[in-house]
Amino acid sequence: MAIGATIFRVELQVSDLDRNYFAAHSLRLARHPSETDERMMVRLLAFALNAHEHLAFGPGLSTEDEADLTLMDLTGAIDAWIDVGLPDERRVRKASGRSKRVAVYTYGGRAAQMWWNANAAGFERLANLSVFDLTPETTKALAARADRNMAVSCTVQDGHIYLEQDGATLEIAPRVLK
Repeated sequence: MAIGATIFRVELQVSDLDRNYFAAHSLRLARHPSETDERMMVRLLAFALNAHEHLAFGPGLSTEDEADLTLMDLTGAIDAWIDVGLPDERRVRKASGRSKRVAVYTYGGRAAQMWWNANAAGFERLANLSVFDLTPETTKALAARADRNMAVSCTVQDGHIYLEQDGATLEIAPRVLK
């Protein structure tokens, strides 16, 4: 018998002063058995940084041709394709052709740097692509905060992110690669 996904319930309060977006989101994150807490929490952070009433989590690791997060407009066209990790260059190019905006949130330290070095030249031609790198310290701190029921407050101001959970605040400053 296959192991099912673990469901995490998140009450996310977003105050994004950079985008003038303020909203509360009740989320259910399904963590695939092969997904780590670190990756799941980076997906949650990516949601918070791109929050919108129509932003939705993708079907997960088992579906290669879908984004981790997708924002669709009312016609069904993809406004934003958001991936977490180190996606294949072909996948990113395909996403760039299908979506108005593509964002990739990398993590993994040295592996992420090697991925960027191998793909940076090819990504330069993709005008609608943004790539952000999170330090291993940041993603480990995020993973330590994973809980089946979470109340998280995210404030974004001047490119800095402040995540507050259970009275503790984590400051995050992603490195912009593109």
